[in-house]
Amino acid sequence: MENKLKIDQLLRLDGKTAIVTGGAKGIGKAIVLRLCEAGAKVLIADMDEFALEATVDEIKASGMTAEGVHVDISKPEDITNMINACKEKFQSLDILVNNAGIYPNKKISDMTYEDFDKVLSVNLKSVFLTTKIGSEIMKIQGGGKIINITSIDALHPSMTGLSHYDASKHGMWGFTKNSALELAEHKIWVNAIAPGGILTPGVTASAPSNPDPNMMAEQTKIFMSKIPMHRFGDADEIAKVALFLASDMSSYMTGEQIVVDGGVLLS
Repeated sequence: MENKLKIDQLLRLDGKTAIVTGGAKGIGKAIVLRLCEAGAKVLIADMDEFALEATVDEIKASGMTAEGVHVDISKPEDITNMINACKEKFQSLDILVNNAGIYPNKKISDMTYEDFDKVLSVNLKSVFLTTKIGSEIMKIQGGGKIINITSIDALHPSMTGLSHYDASKHGMWGFTKNSALELAEHKIWVNAIAPGGILTPGVTASAPSNPDPNMMAEQTKIFMSKIPMHRFGDADEIAKVALFLASDMSSYMTGEQIVVDGGVLLS
C-alpha cells in the first residue's frame, strides 16, 4: 500500500514559515490565524501598525508563533525589507500569501492617472515583486507555495467604479497562471483564491463617508439578490481555502483559481 499522510497530517504546517500581506485585519488576519493554528510561523505584514501589534499579541497569547512588520506594499524597498525580515526571523519562506489590496470606488471620468497607478501598485506590481524575490528563496529550499487573493472581479465585474481594481485583479489572475507555469519546475505551486462578497472591516471602510442609508440598503439588497446562498461570506471561509492551498491537501494543484463567492458567478 502506498505510504500516504494520514488525514490529520495533511493540513499540518509544522516547521513551515509564511508571509501574509495585509495580514492584520479582515481576510488577511483570518488566513494568519488558520496558518498559525496549523503550526506555521507567520510574518504578518501590514500598514496599520495598531492592528498589526494587536494581531501579533493575540496570536502569541494563544501560544502560536507570529511576528509583525510594518509594510507599504506599494514600495519596492518595503517589500525587500519584508522578505529579508522573514529570513532573519525564521530562516525560511515556505508560503507566501499575497492578500493586501485596495478598492477605492471611482468612475473613469473622475479617475486620475495617479489613482489608477496607486491601485495597480498595491494590487498587482507588489505581487510581481514579492513573487520575484520570494521565489528565489523557495528555489534554494526546493519548493514552496504562493497564494494570490484575487477576486470574482478577476472574472466578471461586480459594479461600476472599479475599473482600476478589475484591471489589477485580471492582471493578478494572468500573473498567477504564468508564474505557475514558470515556477513549476522548481516545485513552487502558485494558485489563487477569488472571494466574492465577504464582510470585512475593509468593506465597511470603503463605503462613502456620509452614506445615504436608503441607498446603501438598496445596494446591499441588489448584491444579496445575486448570491444563491443568500448571505455574505465570512473571512474564515476564505482562510480555510488558503489553508487547503498551503497544505498537502492541494499537492497536485498549480495555476488554479478557486472561486469562493456563494454562487454569485452562477447568475
